[in-house]
Amino acid sequence: MADIAGNFLLDKRVRRQLIARNPTTPAQYEAILYFADDASSTYQIRQWFGPMLKLSERHPVAVLVHKATTAAAVMKNCPLPVYLTSSINEVEQFVSAHGVRAVFYVNNNQANFTVLRLTGPAHIHLSHGESDKVSMASNQLKAYDFSFIAGEASRQRILANVPRLDPDKLVEIGRPQFDDVVEAPPNNDAGRVTVLYAPTWEGDRDAMAYGSAASHGPALVRALLADPRYRLIFRPHPRTGVRLRSHGESVKLIDSLIASAAKKSPDAGHYRDHDADFNGAMAQADICICDISAMAMDWLPRGKPLLITKPIEPAAVVDPRGITSVVPVLEAADADRTPSVLDALRSRPISVEQLDLIRHHFGETEAGASTRRFLLAVDRAMQESSL
Repeated sequence: MADIAGNFLLDKRVRRQLIARNPTTPAQYEAILYFADDASSTYQIRQWFGPMLKLSERHPVAVLVHKATTAAAVMKNCPLPVYLTSSINEVEQFVSAHGVRAVFYVNNNQANFTVLRLTGPAHIHLSHGESDKVSMASNQLKAYDFSFIAGEASRQRILANVPRLDPDKLVEIGRPQFDDVVEAPPNNDAGRVTVLYAPTWEGDRDAMAYGSAASHGPALVRALLADPRYRLIFRPHPRTGVRLRSHGESVKLIDSLIASAAKKSPDAGHYRDHDADFNGAMAQADICICDISAMAMDWLPRGKPLLITKPIEPAAVVDPRGITSVVPVLEAADADRTPSVLDALRSRPISVEQLDLIRHHFGETEAGASTRRFLLAVDRAMQESSL
C-alpha cells in the first residue's frame, strides 16, 4: 500500500511540475516522441532531442512518457514540452486533441504496440543508434509504418534477417545527431592523449553479450592510469550491471581506480563521465575504446583512432562483415597491454576500409546532410498518413 500511495503522490507532483513548465495554452503538436521505458533508459530518447528540436521548427513536437519517474528525469533538460501519459486513453486523447500526425519511437517497448492501435498518425521507429548488434534486426519493425534507418548497412542487415518485411518501410536518413556540433571544452589533459573508454552493458541475453566492463575493463583501466602519456575518460553504459552483477562490480572497481589516480595525480585529468549527453566526452577524446555498440558507430565519422573490444561470450553474435572486420580489435588477454596497442594504432592513418564503412553505414556525413534527410522523410511520412 505504501508503494501505491508513494507512486500516486509522485505522479501528482510530476504532473503539477509539467503543467508549470509546458505551454499555458493548448497547442497543436504535429508529432510526438513516445517513450514508455524507465528513467535508466532515458539515454535512448535524449539523443533525439536535438533532431526533434529542429523538426519542431516546422512541425511542433511534444514528448510523451509513460512513467512519472521517467518524466521527472527527462523534463530536467528536455528542450521540448513533456507530458505524462500513463494510459492509452491519455495518449489517444492527446493525439486527438492536438492534431498529431506522426508518432516516433526509439525502442520496441511493449507499450509501443498499444499506441500502435491508433490509425490516424504515421508510426515511425527511430531506434537509438546504429550498430552491428543482433538486436538491430527485429521482426517487430513490421509493426511500424516506417523505420528510419541510418544507411545501406542497416537496410541490408534488416532485410537479410527479417523475412517478408516491406523494404519500402525502411527510410535511410543517416544520423542527424552528427549535426549537433559539440565544441571540445578547454583542455584539462596536462598534454596527455585523451582516451575515452565507453563499454556497453552486458545485454539481455548471451547473443547480445558485447559488454567489456568485466572482461577487459579493470586491466585496461589500470594500464592506462599507470601510463603518464594517457588521460582516461570512463563512460559506461547506464544499464551496466542490470543483468549481471559482475559488470556492475567492475564499474565500481574502475570508479575507485580512477578516483585514486585522480587524487594521486590531479593534473592528469582522469574522470568518470556522468553527463547525460555523451558528445562532450567524445569531443574531448583523441582515441575511443568501446564495444560492438552504437558508441563505436558514432565515433567512426570523427576520423580518429578506434579500438573495439572482442566479446568473450562465445554466443555473442558478431557480424563477420561488420565493424570488427575493419577496425582493430582488443582481446581480453591483451587488455593489460592497452597503451602499447594504442601506440601502434596512433602511428597509422585511418584506413580506406574504415572510411568506406562510414559511408556504408551513414551515407553522406557532411554537416547538415542527415538533418535534411530526416526532415524530408518526416514530411513525406506525414503526407502519406493524411492521404
